[in-house]
Amino acid sequence: MKKENIIYGIRPIIEAVKSGKEIDKILIQTGLNNELYSQLRKLINEFKISFQYVPVKKLNRITSKNHQGVICFISNIVYHNIENLLPGIYEDGKLPLLLILDRITDVRNMGAIARTAECTGVDAIIIPEKGSAQINSETIKASAGSLYKIPVCRCKNLKNTIEYLKESGVQIIAATEKADNYYTSADFTKPTAIIMGSEENGVSGEYLKRSDFKIKIPILGDIESLNVSVATGVILYEAVNQRRK
Repeated sequence: MKKENIIYGIRPIIEAVKSGKEIDKILIQTGLNNELYSQLRKLINEFKISFQYVPVKKLNRITSKNHQGVICFISNIVYHNIENLLPGIYEDGKLPLLLILDRITDVRNMGAIARTAECTGVDAIIIPEKGSAQINSETIKASAGSLYKIPVCRCKNLKNTIEYLKESGVQIIAATEKADNYYTSADFTKPTAIIMGSEENGVSGEYLKRSDFKIKIPILGDIESLNVSVATGVILYEAVNQRRK
């Protein structure tokens, strides 16, 4: 992480939050408890900022300066709210095409996926607040700058977001090797959100249960699966092909 992307010390972080800076997340030393920290904690709750308790050793590895038990990561991009974004997509007369990334933790995969999503006209990328790759300078470089162009929505509860999308007329299509249907059998001409899961575990079971349709890509070789960024590209271009017709 570049030095200009972190702030350390409780007072400077309080001022950063108050000034409206886009905060990626805050790391807090386990067991920290003082009056100034209580002020910061209230702001974290008020602004719904992602935070994590960590051992002091982790903070010391990030900076040798006097961090006072707290380090703040400033976001490289401005995050959006899907509840605010989706109505505008409909109002523009578009059929929403959304991409939900479930636990994609590799920054290069995240960047490559964002690049393909921008090229295929995806309206927004949705990621969970926790368990997702950090969007830092490396991620943005891998995206060829696409992460500055395509809206990224961070949500605290992905399950609730999926339910909101379904209530808003968006079908949920999950990519999983457990599917019976190939990706070409899905109808991408409807308002659609595609869920792509981690390479280790795929899409979470609770999201698979909430999906309207499950798809897979045929694998003809000995290796069991494609890289997630490649698989995302295959599926998105099928959506592009159907929508162009």
